[in-house]
Amino acid sequence: MSQLDAFRRQKDDFFKQDPHSPLVPEQRKVFGGLKYYPENPALRIITKIEEHIEKQPVTMITSTGGVQEYLKYGQFTFEVNGQKATLQVYQDPEQGNFFLPFVDATAGEETYEAGRYLEIEQEPDGHFLIDFNYAYSPYCAYNESWSCPIPPKENRLSVRIEAGEKKFHE
Repeated sequence: MSQLDAFRRQKDDFFKQDPHSPLVPEQRKVFGGLKYYPENPALRIITKIEEHIEKQPVTMITSTGGVQEYLKYGQFTFEVNGQKATLQVYQDPEQGNFFLPFVDATAGEETYEAGRYLEIEQEPDGHFLIDFNYAYSPYCAYNESWSCPIPPKENRLSVRIEAGEKKFHE
């Protein structure tokens, strides 16, 4: 079993059994596991992020009408099926974590319509591992009582990111 398969299995177990799962008890009773794209090695990218000199504050609206604050940390460009795409990376100003929210051309059909997320970490050599196979739907995709940041317009792609988690509800 690959590391990705083990991660997915653990996530399914958490969703099914843990009281902190985003699923309500009625959903957990019938939950049979999340749906995923097959692992796509082409969407496992090790890259440098072009760090912005000035980290501008960004306010992201949430699914419940609230706001969350981030800093626009930098950007990276990559290629998907022969097309170039650029995404902004944000940083939590308090925790320092890196956050990559995005919407791609699969949204609404195969993946959650409001977008998906990745948390990424900087490697010791300064590069970042951006593995779209770990892209996931925010908790509000499973239960409307959760509040989730909506990816900004600058992170809406016209390309298909066929990796990671698929849509929960049909």
